[in-house]
Amino acid sequence: MTTSWSTFQKKISQCLCPPGNGVFTVNTAKERKERLHNALFGQSENIEALWQQSVEKLPESSNAVILGIASDCGGGILRGANWGPLFVRSALLEQYPNLNTFDMGDVRVIPHLLHDKYLNEATLANCRRALYQDENSELPVSPLTITEDVLHDFYAEFPKKGIFGIGGDHSVSYPLTKAYLQAKKKQGVRAAIVHFDAHTDLLVERLGIDLCFGSWCTHILDDLTAPRDLIQVGIRSSGKPKAHWENTFGVKQHWAHEVKEQGVDAIIEKITRQLKADNIDEVYVSFDIDALDETYASATGTPEPDGLSPSEALQILRAVAAQCPITGADMMEIAPFTDSTGLGEASRDRTLAAGAEISAFLIEEINK
Repeated sequence: MTTSWSTFQKKISQCLCPPGNGVFTVNTAKERKERLHNALFGQSENIEALWQQSVEKLPESSNAVILGIASDCGGGILRGANWGPLFVRSALLEQYPNLNTFDMGDVRVIPHLLHDKYLNEATLANCRRALYQDENSELPVSPLTITEDVLHDFYAEFPKKGIFGIGGDHSVSYPLTKAYLQAKKKQGVRAAIVHFDAHTDLLVERLGIDLCFGSWCTHILDDLTAPRDLIQVGIRSSGKPKAHWENTFGVKQHWAHEVKEQGVDAIIEKITRQLKADNIDEVYVSFDIDALDETYASATGTPEPDGLSPSEALQILRAVAAQCPITGADMMEIAPFTDSTGLGEASRDRTLAAGAEISAFLIEEINK
């Protein structure tokens, strides 16, 4: 862990890259990246230098800080969520131009890697040579490990700021929430995770890998004050009933059919009552876009029917925010180039519009 702003700034310059550049390409999506850079920096040349200069303003920036993690190595159905950070940012800039936020950039992603613990020494040395031109560097090389390492330092340096993470497959929420929860514990804050998803993400492992899009929740439970501080909303695609997950892991769940059958107000009352009864101080919201019904969110790796509408999700989020401050959040699993509907760009644009609306709300709440 670094110990000062100057050393943390150096780590940012090494481990991160300009917004939109998290997917390593030469020509692919070049025009889209240039449009994003023009919107952020007023030009599309010398972006590295301009971004480095912008990072200097982080200490005086807004409370809400964007971090892109363009990794889908932890996914496993349809890939493509690595393009989420580029497209979601562009949608936010186009649809919410007055949003008050600071963009810290993207994690530098080697797309074949997930977490450093899966790598041998030779691979670590090769990747450090590629990323940092120094095979003896002690810096991490995998997206999950880089994200957690950077954010431990971020929260130590800026305890009043909050991260809005843009993924990426949902494994990315593992380091985002882990660093957040550990920082809040050090501050004496009891924090809850409100997790919107069609799936529980409570596997212990998937095909022998313990950190992935289907298991990340399991591996942050020890960082919560109590397992019930993980509140899941919108669940509907599961091989096991609700009782299995709640009894096995101690989490609280509100399945999508309950929202439809009982009404959104009844679910809101249950969630807010729990937050109040458990003396929750702050909330982190992790939002998998497939929590929404596939008619609203089809550009994702696992679109599911019978989900929430954007208005239902926002109703719940507004009620949560009225009960507890939202001080961290993420938007995950938007895969702009996937399409289960055959509608092409219309499918992508509708998914991005829903994701941007929810993201803008969360960013505004973090700023408060």
